[in-house]
Amino acid sequence: MNNLVDLQAKTVEKMIDDNIAMIDVRRPDEWARTGVIKNAHLMTFFDEYGNHDVENWMKDFEKIVTSKDQTFVLICAHANRTRTIGNFLIEQGYKNTAHLFGGMAVWQQELRETIKY
Repeated sequence: MNNLVDLQAKTVEKMIDDNIAMIDVRRPDEWARTGVIKNAHLMTFFDEYGNHDVENWMKDFEKIVTSKDQTFVLICAHANRTRTIGNFLIEQGYKNTAHLFGGMAVWQQELRETIKY
């Protein structure tokens, strides 16, 4: 069984230019508030009420992560949503599932670069 990989912000920052898919699962209001990580795919998973449409989200996800062996990094505010989504994707057979440990909160604390949404 694969486990969700916790990645520190400094590690994720090095992966940005390596063509590793970064998937920001937050909501548009969160992207606007904090900015987003360069090259991140913006794909809201849960709306503000906690609702989600797994089927449609997976269709979009599969356009970016085209193989179950491909490495990708999930991003959210505090790494709570990414833990849930990451474990779900691992159950679907994705082998190289990682997330930004501590989420955008840590990214911002460490004053790492974001781009405006």
